[in-house]
Amino acid sequence: MEERLQKYMARCGVASRRKCEEMISSGIVKVNGEVITELGFKVNEELDKVTVNDKIINIEENKVYFALNKPRGYVSTVKDERGRETVLDLVKVKERIYPIGRLDYDTSGLILLTNDGEIFNKVIHPRKEVNKKYIAVISGKPTGDEIRKFCSGVYIDGYKTAEAKFKILKEFENKTEVEIIIHEGKNRQVRKMCDAIGHKVMFLKRISIGEIRLGKMPLGEYRELTLDEVNYLKNL
Repeated sequence: MEERLQKYMARCGVASRRKCEEMISSGIVKVNGEVITELGFKVNEELDKVTVNDKIINIEENKVYFALNKPRGYVSTVKDERGRETVLDLVKVKERIYPIGRLDYDTSGLILLTNDGEIFNKVIHPRKEVNKKYIAVISGKPTGDEIRKFCSGVYIDGYKTAEAKFKILKEFENKTEVEIIIHEGKNRQVRKMCDAIGHKVMFLKRISIGEIRLGKMPLGEYRELTLDEVNYLKNL
């Protein structure tokens, strides 16, 4: 059975489908010894030999799914060009996995990792609108108008964010603990949204992705997703 090259690569656990498309366009993918740069190119897993950087790839039969409580000071990539530690330095498994989405270097909390390219695309696709819940400590005390502005959408990086949720949990003298829910996943989005209403993020932790929760998992620890959690992701 034939399928698009980038989909096959994702099923092999190479990377997300979007990243695989970038690899194809860059000219590092070959099918039967021939460089392929066409994104619509189709392959047959039983007949064709696919290589990435001249290494043969094969279907990852054993699909694995993990939740990690990422500490600050780790990047959410497979490799870092600056040599910083990555989330894969924390999750020691034999399968070739990659993170679903990202948490920035200074943010802690829940991140999912898998070798299942289909699950990756379900979670990050904008149409799915999977809620991500955060606990943040921000500077100052937001007013009602600022909260309403945040929830209705603010302009960051030249676009207006989707509707969000913002709830005050605790107030201190010069800072406020809040709960924030968004369903987009732009670079440093929560931090930039808080900046847009004049309240800098001092601490940020993601506590849930859809129905998957961080719970009491210790910082730097990881666990396999339960069957119910995996089925939830598959049915998104």
